[in-house]
Amino acid sequence: MTLTVKSKSRTQLIDITSDIRKAVRSSDILEGLCMVYVPHTTAAITINESADPSVAIDIMMVLNEVIPWKADYRHLEGNSPAHIKSTLVGASEVIAIENGSLVLGTWQGIFFCEFDGPRTRSVHMRLLKGEFV
Repeated sequence: MTLTVKSKSRTQLIDITSDIRKAVRSSDILEGLCMVYVPHTTAAITINESADPSVAIDIMMVLNEVIPWKADYRHLEGNSPAHIKSTLVGASEVIAIENGSLVLGTWQGIFFCEFDGPRTRSVHMRLLKGEFV
């Protein structure tokens, strides 16, 4: 399954948890794994607190301070900071599925991380059926 995500700003964390949950519920998988992957070199996937929106804002604030847009980067496209942020955060997450639901902590959500927007992006999801020890 592929989700389409549209970012509205240069850097943004977008909560995609409900979309992933909906896909898991509509599958016949009760036990297994859900892999979420972004095929973009200037975007990422992460799991973090989704109950308080200020957490996502704080994460982006710190990433933008640690990896500034203006520096002596050599990449000609001018988006080196986005590539660096993507490398640090990572392109995928794997979440367990139990009893047909994602195994996430009470406050956890799955976020698409935009580091070079605004853009329209793809997020791929694969479900693996089976019990894992």
